[in-house]
Amino acid sequence: MADRASDAELEVAGLHGHYGESHVLHGMAFEVRKGEVVTLLGRNGAGKTTTLKAVMGILRSRSGSVRFRGAELIAEPSNRIARMGIAFCPEERGIFASLNVYENLMLPPEVKPGGLPLDEIYKLFPNLKERLGSQGTKLSGGEQQMLAIGRILRTGATLLLLDEPTEGLAPVIVQQIGATIRLLKERGFTVLLVEQNFRFASTVADRHYVVEHGRVVDMIPNAAVGENVAKIEAYLGV
Repeated sequence: MADRASDAELEVAGLHGHYGESHVLHGMAFEVRKGEVVTLLGRNGAGKTTTLKAVMGILRSRSGSVRFRGAELIAEPSNRIARMGIAFCPEERGIFASLNVYENLMLPPEVKPGGLPLDEIYKLFPNLKERLGSQGTKLSGGEQQMLAIGRILRTGATLLLLDEPTEGLAPVIVQQIGATIRLLKERGFTVLLVEQNFRFASTVADRHYVVEHGRVVDMIPNAAVGENVAKIEAYLGV
């Protein structure tokens, strides 16, 4: 990795994480280069979501190294990490039911210049513009996912941590989420994506890290997915 360190947006090394007495991350190590889409693949309980929370500082009991553009984050609180330009979109989406779509979109503060203006977010997700006055609870699962992604694009964050963005969504919405991720990559965003669906991941990602028992056990370039389908299915228990 050393020869590519200069263009690494995110570098994780020797990352350990605990929930109370439970040791979940056992030396996670990977990197995401600027402008890449990289996935963490693995079975449920492998530590993928915990890794995103550790990067974001939401998991407080963590040790090792998490570097963003060369700056060490391991001792930083989540609010400071967010202000540096990292945004987390959780699997549960975090939509506020009591707020309408517009209010949900405007809720996160702008952390740095360069966020997408609302008119561009509406172009990405036309459904949101049509539902601006609707409460969060009135949205479909797909619309909630669009809102969750649109909300973080406003903030100016350049590294996006997306946790299972296609979980439970209809195929047509999955295609729209995929198109959005590819467009964000074209615009220079960097994306770390947790996915169970490797076939979807292979349509958007540059590389895939396979996670088992809280550590990376393999890295598969996207160009090599076709020749490694059986191995990936074995890893995932498909």
